[in-house]
Amino acid sequence: MSKTTTPASVFRKCYEWEDAARAREAGIYPFFRPIEEARGSKVIIEGRELIMAGSNNYLGLATDPRMRDRAIKAVEHYGTSCSGSRFMNGTLALHEELEVRLAAFVGKEAALCFTTGYQTNLGSIAALVGRGDHIISDKFNHASIMDGIFLTVGLNRNVNVHRYKHNNMEDLERILAKIPIEESKLIVTDGVFSMEGDIVDLPSVRALADKYNAAVYLDEAHAIGVVGPTGRGVTEHFHDPSLADLVMCTFSKSFGSIGGFVAGDELVIDYIKHFARPLIFSASIPPANLGAAMAALEIIEQEPERVERLQEIAEKMIKGFGDLGFDVGTAETPIVPLVIGDNEKTFTFWKHMFERGVYVNPVISPAVPPNRALIRTSYMAIHEDHELDTILEIAADEGKKLGII
Repeated sequence: MSKTTTPASVFRKCYEWEDAARAREAGIYPFFRPIEEARGSKVIIEGRELIMAGSNNYLGLATDPRMRDRAIKAVEHYGTSCSGSRFMNGTLALHEELEVRLAAFVGKEAALCFTTGYQTNLGSIAALVGRGDHIISDKFNHASIMDGIFLTVGLNRNVNVHRYKHNNMEDLERILAKIPIEESKLIVTDGVFSMEGDIVDLPSVRALADKYNAAVYLDEAHAIGVVGPTGRGVTEHFHDPSLADLVMCTFSKSFGSIGGFVAGDELVIDYIKHFARPLIFSASIPPANLGAAMAALEIIEQEPERVERLQEIAEKMIKGFGDLGFDVGTAETPIVPLVIGDNEKTFTFWKHMFERGVYVNPVISPAVPPNRALIRTSYMAIHEDHELDTILEIAADEGKKLGII
């Protein structure tokens, strides 16, 4: 449709929205930049090599030759697609083998794989929470958790939704204390928060859940492979796998693949299996991604030094940015935010880093609260110290020019 043609009313907002066009015109549009090649800790974009400091490939496994080999073998054995949902013809022996291994890895009775981590949250939350039930969510939880809540409300209408201040146990208890003890309630929280890089106070969440008769659903997307002595996530970080009733994780980060799983008591997982709409009505994970996820799990189990190296890098970068004068918030992990506040400065800082060979991610509201725009930096176990030093040097230089530090 040409611009001179009057669009149908439903499309009018599309023709009137100009934010992206203005940002492209100003040369500060950061999104949808195609990566032409991935070279471990570096990428090629627009023909230039950049240090990748904005990936969730925390253990560097997405380009590991062992992962590729297992993906290829899975395709050779099963083909390129399952051509159906898990509920029908889309369950492979490889699905069930991986689920058994994942359950053992996180210390639960059973696990269930979904096609994406996003669908795992949508399907599991909406299956568990029904009419009249209560769901209590940290205000900084990932969008997939919130969308799972929205789906739950859309399906059941009178679900009671409560949001507590980020990692604030007093506020969580205030909410729980108002709910009748006999009413069903589910506390949902990230293990590692995706923008702030801090860790949930899980022992306190568990204690409050027990006091007020609630269950705990823990999203470990940014925690498994990242925290804990052997990368088993926040429950291992606090030395107690019973701190969460349900553990969820995605394969798109430390596992270097795509997909997701939820793990818990066998009867609970079996219930989710029969009531999670995103599982029932979506095609299942392709064989290649299952093979890669299985390989990643084995590598994580056999090479804990990768997790150790990642944690060393996190300490170095948090201290490095902090010493330079950047506001890194409450970061404790390889997710290190540089809180700037002003949207324009954030995009300008991103552009200058990009031009000087460092890829980072600018994040503005609604992904973060208003006036908390930030640069999200994240690191991989395969980063070398000289690359990390380069990132710090360039960030310091550009931060001073813009008056950020």
